[in-house]
Parts: sequence; C-alpha cells; structure tokens
Amino acid sequence: IDPPHELLAECQSLAGNGVVEPELLRSQIEVETCVCKTVTEARQELARLRQVAATVAANYGLAPIAASTHPFAEWHLQQATDKARYHTLFRDMQSLARRLLICGMHVHVGVDDDDLRLALLNQFAHFLPLLLSLSTSSPFWQGENTGLKSYRLTIFDNFPRSGLPEQFTSYADYLHHIEILKQAGIMEDATFIWWDMRISARYPTLECRIADVCTSLDDTVSIAALTQSLLHYLYRMQGKPSNCPVYSRFLIDQNRWRAMRYGYDQGLMDIGTAAVIPVKELLAEIVEMVREDAEELGCDRELEHILSIPERGTSAHMQLQAYEQATQAGKTPAEALCYVVDRLIERTVSDL
Repeated sequence: IDPPHELLAECQSLAGNGVVEPELLRSQIEVETCVCKTVTEARQELARLRQVAATVAANYGLAPIAASTHPFAEWHLQQATDKARYHTLFRDMQSLARRLLICGMHVHVGVDDDDLRLALLNQFAHFLPLLLSLSTSSPFWQGENTGLKSYRLTIFDNFPRSGLPEQFTSYADYLHHIEILKQAGIMEDATFIWWDMRISARYPTLECRIADVCTSLDDTVSIAALTQSLLHYLYRMQGKPSNCPVYSRFLIDQNRWRAMRYGYDQGLMDIGTAAVIPVKELLAEIVEMVREDAEELGCDRELEHILSIPERGTSAHMQLQAYEQATQAGKTPAEALCYVVDRLIERTVSDL
C-alpha cells in the first residue's frame, strides 16, 4: 500500500535518469523507454526496466505485477504521490482521482508533421478497440470478478476529456479547441487530455493509450508493433483511393464497449459490412494488410506474435482461469485471488 521511498529511488538509480517515474499513487510505478528506433530495441529496454523493478522490489519483500488492475487492492487505502501535477488532479477530480488504482500502456509513434498527426488520429480511431481486445488485463476490481475483461476503462471514463478522441477538420481546428479550454481555465495544457489516443503535447508523436498493461512482455511488444505498422500503413495510404475511412465515434464506441466487456471472445463489428466478425479473422486480415509496413519497420517477427494472442488468451483470460482453478481446488475466494497475484508476479518476468 505504501512502499518505502527508497524503493523508487533505487529503481531510478539503477535504471538511469528519466525512465522510472512515480505515478499518481505510491503503490504504482511507471517505466518508460528512451526513444527507440525499432520495436526490438524497445523490447530490450522494457525487459531491462521490468527486471530492475523486480530486483529492487524483492529487496523489500515486494514484487511488481504488470496488469491494469490489482485483483484485490482497495483504492481508498492507497497513498498519494507528493507531486504538484497530482495535487492539481486530486483538487479538481476529487474522488475520481483517488480511485485511479489502474495502469495503462502508452505507445508513442513519431510523426513529424502536425496536420499528418491529426489526419492519422482521425483515421486510426476505429482500430483502437482491437488493440484493447488483445491487451485486456483488468478483470478483477476490489476483490470481485467484474465480468469485464477490461474494467480499467470504466474507472478512467469518469474523467473529463477521456474516451475516444474527438475528430477535427485540421490541426489548426484542434489547437483552436485546446486554446478555448486553456483560456477558460479548464485545463493548463493538452497534457490534461486523456483520450484513448492523442496528439502528444510534449513530443512529435501520436500516443496510443487505450491498451491495458500486458503481463507478457512479448504481448506488450506485439501491441506496439501492430500500432506502429498500422500508422505506417495509414501514412502510406494518404491521398490514395483506398485510404482508410473515418468512422463516427458512435459506431467505434460500440466496438470499444465490446472489447471492454468481452475482450476478443465475442468478436468486433466490421463497420464497413455491419457484421460482427471473430477477432481472430479481423486480426489475420489486418496483419496481412500491414505486413509490408512491418517488414519495412523491422518488426514483422513481433507483429506475427500477435496472431497467437487469440489462440492462448490475454492476461485477463489467464487471471480468470487461475481463479477458477484455485476455487475448484477448494481455496476460498481470498486465497484464490492471492493465487492470481502469484501467477501475475511470475508472468510479469517470465519472458524477460
């Protein structure tokens, strides 16, 4: 609940400057890679950072889990991090901020041109539910099986300026809307926009934020590979007749809910054909569509790995299966949840 301050300091010392940071709550730790030229390089860096966190935590009788919710942690018992930005969040959001015992995975992809970033943001939005369906890791909340594969977003969606990204006609149009909120004193800057995907206010990147934290490092990297490859494909298609259409938030949001509720289990809607399609089929089509892009980016092997996720399950599937196995073996619900945490601890470092 309240890890020693020395734990974070040791992680920062071992990992290097700027790659391990505190989060809103002291029981959370954020790791972020440096700018990586390839997905392979990102994997190496993430493996190193997970290992640092696990090694240091073990010195204090603790262990990290890579998941978007802890199966039985209670949000009202958590201690806040002493940081000016977080004080602002607690002041403005009140209990909404105190409930943020959740973690997400953010993938930054460099795009230099402002108007291109905006166009890609509009076009990429309908792929966001697919990424969520392949990354789910938050089926439990406060010790209960929520019935959702990704409960995390039900917590985060209570924040203003969250959910699917708004659609804008141009980058200037986007800046105009941002300026209105800044002048009104609603927010300090665009870092207080928390959409599932956003134009980064700090870097020349698009930041994809919809994914749950993957317990498996290989799954993590495959999500990054698919994100990068899709954006490269959309970039390649700019101005061509086959350019990717822009669908309404109303329609995309139906798939977003399906991904939250079922993960990939019940399929996603193909908006173009108005039919629900198994995610395994949709994914195979998309991987084939972006294969040329993955090869150019040097992440074709990591992209291929993503096809195995619907075959064996996400972290959410693993957690639910572990809980069922434990209860069938006669464990109490509390003991079964501890068993789930044990599996998460193992899996967090199993493929480093």
